[in-house]
Amino acid sequence: MKNKRQRLELIVQLVKTQRVGSQKQLSDLLVQHGLDVTQATLSRDLKTLKITKIATDSGEYMYIIPDTSEVESRMFTQNPTGVRPRGKTGVLSVEFSGNLAIIKTRNGYAAGLAYDIDMSKTPEIIGTIAGADTVLVVFREEVIRNKAVDVITSLVALPKRKTLL
Repeated sequence: MKNKRQRLELIVQLVKTQRVGSQKQLSDLLVQHGLDVTQATLSRDLKTLKITKIATDSGEYMYIIPDTSEVESRMFTQNPTGVRPRGKTGVLSVEFSGNLAIIKTRNGYAAGLAYDIDMSKTPEIIGTIAGADTVLVVFREEVIRNKAVDVITSLVALPKRKTLL
């Protein structure tokens, strides 16, 4: 495999078909396919492909290619029903204001959580915006507070001590 295009295609194939959690693991997979690349080259390739790393429900990390339909199913490989397990997800609190929900998370968890919410394709939610430790969830205007609470509790594991109403 001599050219960059073939290398990038192989990286995409590997990320789409396997749960890859680190550059080292990806590099090892490339070597198995007869391609030895430096860490710097691999970093540039990941940037070129817009491949990013997210936290999974199991607390591990995995690379994803944004806007691919198979990502959602791969997120829940340990739970094929697609229902988020109740457990340690990094959510600290949830507050509502009008048709907005603010979810506070542990540092670094917000982007993965926002992605999970977006991938759920819940009809009541227009979209999310994530920072390092905060997710803004925008609900459709016609969604009443009780329904918004039900939607959020179905998507994230909430701290037991918090009430949402």
